[in-house]
Amino acid sequence: MVNPDPTILHVDMDAFYASVALRDRPDLVTTPVIVGGGYRGVVLSANYLARASGVRSGMPSMRARRLCPGAVVIAPDFDAFAEVSTSIMEHFRRVTALVEVVSLDEAFLDVAGAVRRLGSPIEIAERLRAAIHDEQQVACSVGIAGSATLAKIASRRAKPDGVLVVRPEEVTSFLHPLEVGELWGVGEKTQQALHRLGLLTVGDLAHTPVRTLSRALGEAQGTQLHDLAWGVDHRVITPRRGPDEPDKSMGADETFGRDTDDRLVIARELLRLSAKVSGRMRVAGVAGRTVTIRIRFADFTTITRSRSLAEATDVSQEIYRTALGLYDALGLQRARIRLVGVRVEGLMPREKVHHQLVLGAREHGWSEADRAMDRATRRFGVAAVGPASLLPTR
Repeated sequence: MVNPDPTILHVDMDAFYASVALRDRPDLVTTPVIVGGGYRGVVLSANYLARASGVRSGMPSMRARRLCPGAVVIAPDFDAFAEVSTSIMEHFRRVTALVEVVSLDEAFLDVAGAVRRLGSPIEIAERLRAAIHDEQQVACSVGIAGSATLAKIASRRAKPDGVLVVRPEEVTSFLHPLEVGELWGVGEKTQQALHRLGLLTVGDLAHTPVRTLSRALGEAQGTQLHDLAWGVDHRVITPRRGPDEPDKSMGADETFGRDTDDRLVIARELLRLSAKVSGRMRVAGVAGRTVTIRIRFADFTTITRSRSLAEATDVSQEIYRTALGLYDALGLQRARIRLVGVRVEGLMPREKVHHQLVLGAREHGWSEADRAMDRATRRFGVAAVGPASLLPTR
């Protein structure tokens, strides 16, 4: 009998804060970069060029500067980090409701219920990686295994920008050569205690009697680590939002292949993004009152504009008309644009929205059309139906 594919994913953004900070600074892509770490502060994040010099998150700024004197220090933009994180978590929840957010830049997903619809776990992982990179220009690494602990270790070993699958028959060969410090839950003090026992690898730990481990570490921790060393982990993925994750907005961005000042191109993209965001909202069963657009110019200057509606909506055409009106009000006839984004804020459960009927309005309108498209999309895929104006032109 062939073992089934493991279905627990741990998705971890690669140098998340540095990656987000560098999206607007292409001139620094080949330069060591440190995020945070004022003169006497600590490093929040560092790109891989700075990490190659030994710079790490949480390191005192002065030490980081000594290790990498040529690094450029960028102040953190926590609003940008939260916005990107929210969009990424939305991608996860479109795949499965079983998303356990650990922090702004990592989450566990149980995709067992999505396999029939979206393909194998590795196909789902690659689809997520491509979508996140396309929309947010940040890379992530994914570990796939039969348990959360194994998936987390696998994602760490897959970095940067990779995917690693640990199949059931590979668990011990994957785990046992690793240093004991690689196990989830083994901190510095526990690692020192294990080293004093002569236990350097996970394999050493696995072949040590539980009684010996319990005497050194306590019964609960000794038993748990012995189980983890054999890949035994009964932890269930529990849907949970991160403590810093905003849950009152949904949005999407798109960076053009070439900067453009063509209103038709920009309007089409605003329509596509409005349809994308409204579709996510309907899946989540929410509606929102405030539409925000984000415009990034060729010189990387970024502006936002917002407008609140009379009542909350999840209708793509209403969101699009508002977004396009915000764009047109800017009067950007000749300004070359690099990126546009659409976000809906002030979200609330859809059942709490009381729609005010307008005299003379059609009995069936855009809302019904959206839901008909949703049904077709669920049955035939995202390419099956959409606004006619988004069809490729010959």
